[in-house]
Amino acid sequence: MLSDQLKGEPVHLLLNAIGILHDSQHGVGPEKRLEDLNAETFARVMHINAATPTLLIAALKGSLQGKHPTIIASLSARVGSIGDNGFGGWYSYRASKAAHNMLLKTASMELKRLNQQSIILCLHPGTTDTELSKPFQTRVPEDKLFTPDFVARSLIDVMAKRTPEDTGSFWDWAGKPIEW
Repeated sequence: MLSDQLKGEPVHLLLNAIGILHDSQHGVGPEKRLEDLNAETFARVMHINAATPTLLIAALKGSLQGKHPTIIASLSARVGSIGDNGFGGWYSYRASKAAHNMLLKTASMELKRLNQQSIILCLHPGTTDTELSKPFQTRVPEDKLFTPDFVARSLIDVMAKRTPEDTGSFWDWAGKPIEW
């Protein structure tokens, strides 16, 4: 088990980039209509996008508690914001990212009691030129499709500016807070 391997050694940075939007091998893709919903696909997307990051934090809990600074940053998506949902669709992905955000917000409260220096952040990278966004890039304006290097530098900058008072919050690549 991961926690046994670390034996309580402090973890100072954990960056989760696990996520799924589509997977043609398993018939996973964003649903456009209610009738496109499938229970198995929904469960798979929810498990990968919401449960897995939270279980990772749980597995590392012993290495996150204490008095050392620690940042846990997990990639989310603006489409997981309930308040920002103006288009609908993408049911499984939206729901899984909203659940992701809630689970990390909840974990931030528990970890704060165990380590006053902890910071848990949900981060929206913007549309990044990766396999995840490839099928959807045709509608993305050129100046809104970011290189992985640009996103990495931007998110590192966002993380560097956060303090323990920011734990449990949601930020975009430009350093702007996102409503839940």
